Amino acid sequence: MQKTVELHLQPIIIPKKHHLAVLLTRHYHELTCNQGRHMTEGALRSGGFWVIGSKRLVSTITRQCVTCKKLRGQFKVQKMSDLPEDRLTPGPPFTFVGIDTFGPYQIIHRKTRGSSINQKRWAILFTCLVSRAIHIEVIEEMSSASFINAYRRFIAIRGSVKLIRSDRRTNFVGAIQDLGITAEFIEKGTVDIMLSQYGTIWKFNPPHASHFGGSWERMIGLSRRILDCMLIREKNRLTHEILVTLMAEVSAIVNSRPLVSVSTDPDNPEVLSPSMLLTHKKGQDEQTMLQFGTKNMLRSQ
Repeated sequence: MQKTVELHLQPIIIPKKHHLAVLLTRHYHELTCNQGRHMTEGALRSGGFWVIGSKRLVSTITRQCVTCKKLRGQFKVQKMSDLPEDRLTPGPPFTFVGIDTFGPYQIIHRKTRGSSINQKRWAILFTCLVSRAIHIEVIEEMSSASFINAYRRFIAIRGSVKLIRSDRRTNFVGAIQDLGITAEFIEKGTVDIMLSQYGTIWKFNPPHASHFGGSWERMIGLSRRILDCMLIREKNRLTHEILVTLMAEVSAIVNSRPLVSVSTDPDNPEVLSPSMLLTHKKGQDEQTMLQFGTKNMLRSQ
């Protein structure tokens, strides 16, 4: 005890540039299990050594310590590449489009005595890559024919499309032959498909690269959550007509979301949304979002 008190009262003074000071600092740094500058400096002083300018020396030792770098090193984050040109090119809504499907949903096809016959329905989501607006079409089956009909309905309402991006679903790839499209393979495995009838270029994502479709996968996730909320009570009592109506209302809700952060500036109260770009109307009419009762849900087609 007396020896410890003497070390505190009469510590050994060592200049920081001396090699012994470096060795002692490294020793006490390892002795404290690489716990940083504060604890290393305290252990060095408790050991009876007073290194002049110890704070800077300890900081240098801890900064150069390989073990500390392993313990406190930050994970590197993959740098995001530049957005495709079609994501940033100004133009009318749905000039550049991403496509994907989701589902299925069970509907009542026909009611029989004491029971009902159910069928499955899927949905195709078209999202504008620039304005981030969406358009949803309901299809009866995951086939090329159903997709072609949905695409024809889409362009009849939204107009022609310059470029389409999608993954390599079988109904998308199968539509190539049905539409009489010629495919051209270019570098990096991307497929350019020329829709001569509409003057549209179709680009497929590389195989096993679902992250290329984040722009439409995000919209599908948002649409699913809204639809699940609508069907939380009457999910098993849907008809085809009701499902089509709900999909249209899902599109309206998604398209009414803010595109940028909501400003707190009283001189700028308007919130820019995809719906404003599509309809040139401000806000959302609450009368367009109606509630369906049990009678509507059970109505047969």
